[in-house]
Amino acid sequence: MGRGARCVDDGAEARAQKREGQVGLARSDQASACRQEGRRKGRKGRRAGGEEDVSRLAALARRYGTPLYVYSADTVRARYRVLRGAFTRPALVCYALKANSSKAISTVLARAGAGADIVSGGELLRARAAGFPSARIVFSGVGKTEEELTAGLRAGVKAFNIESAEELDALARVAGRLKKKAPVSIRLNPDINARTHPHITTGRAENKFGVETPQALALYRRAARDGRLRVTGVQCHIGSQITSLAPYKRAAAAVAALAKGLKGSGIPLDFADLGGGLGISYEDETPLDPKAFVKTLEAAFAGQPELELLVEPGRYLVADAGLLLTSVLYRKQTSKRRFVIVDGAMTDLSRPALYDAWHPIQVVSPRRGKKTMADVVGPVCESGDFLARQRLLPPLEQGDLLAVLKAGAYGFAMSSQYNSRPRAAEVLVDGGKSRLIRRRETYRDLTRGEI
Repeated sequence: MGRGARCVDDGAEARAQKREGQVGLARSDQASACRQEGRRKGRKGRRAGGEEDVSRLAALARRYGTPLYVYSADTVRARYRVLRGAFTRPALVCYALKANSSKAISTVLARAGAGADIVSGGELLRARAAGFPSARIVFSGVGKTEEELTAGLRAGVKAFNIESAEELDALARVAGRLKKKAPVSIRLNPDINARTHPHITTGRAENKFGVETPQALALYRRAARDGRLRVTGVQCHIGSQITSLAPYKRAAAAVAALAKGLKGSGIPLDFADLGGGLGISYEDETPLDPKAFVKTLEAAFAGQPELELLVEPGRYLVADAGLLLTSVLYRKQTSKRRFVIVDGAMTDLSRPALYDAWHPIQVVSPRRGKKTMADVVGPVCESGDFLARQRLLPPLEQGDLLAVLKAGAYGFAMSSQYNSRPRAAEVLVDGGKSRLIRRRETYRDLTRGEI
């Protein structure tokens, strides 16, 4: 956005959307962003919420092209400090690399003192390349191969979060071959409804993740008897984008009870890992207060001060730190809809297509004129290829820039080359300076590796 950019009237959008019957899309975070912009007017550097100084966005688009992801290192650090600083007892905040596996973003968190939560051999490689000490890496994932277990054990990870009896057997075999004791943590499935999108709930009995309490107890007893294994902790993760403390309170109580019972049976633990899932505000959600979240966890384990507490946030740390810049290609009016066709697509940000997810959108340097409803869509040959539906937007011209906000988590990480579209470039802004952290793919990259 250029200097003096105006924000689209959030109240008008809400009123218009109500008239159009767009339930659930009536309120955006744009008003908050506008207020933040006003408070920071005239200041250089970052904008609150991870959106970079509006005067810089157009320059970044000109230099690196669009679609373009832009991240704020300062926002990532600030989020980490708030969460880590809320703990009053030994704790480790393990960044969930799945949210945004960029080496540059991960390095920011590794240097800040965070640990890493990984779910694949590839993420293990990324975590170590970013500088996370192996002793601060927990290896999660429901389908770890023996190759991945081997890599993790050789690297010396803090723990393997085991999710089935057969996986425990596989880890024991790998440990036996390597003549190493493997650190074991069982992932508990407490059958708790996190009240989030059904595709991202992970703590229900019908979900593929973790093991239920009776089976978990049996696995702990088996692991404690196996000389190739070393019981270290317990883990539980109930879902993503959770905005209520109640599910966490129930999950923490279940984990605390299990840990207490194990200690009474002669199987003491070193840590309790309560996973991640801290929700943010995309539209009109009330974001989870990280301090209240930590207070809830610490209260549940007040009687077990010997346990280190682990959490695995991803979205909370990076979503607000990133935005996706995209350029207007064409405008199109049909008898039913106004379409704004942009160069960004579901291949760049798939959350709207996958989950009907809502992201705030701001026009960079909006023009004066009547605002009308429009769908912001991409070039991919799918009707589900959209970034926003029925948003109140000002007049737009070819080449205008739009900023899709809160795109730092599950954005580039879930991007694809569908329709043979090269993936976007990424830029990190840190302390007032910007640098390219991932080059834009070329057409040659599309066939690299093919024979």
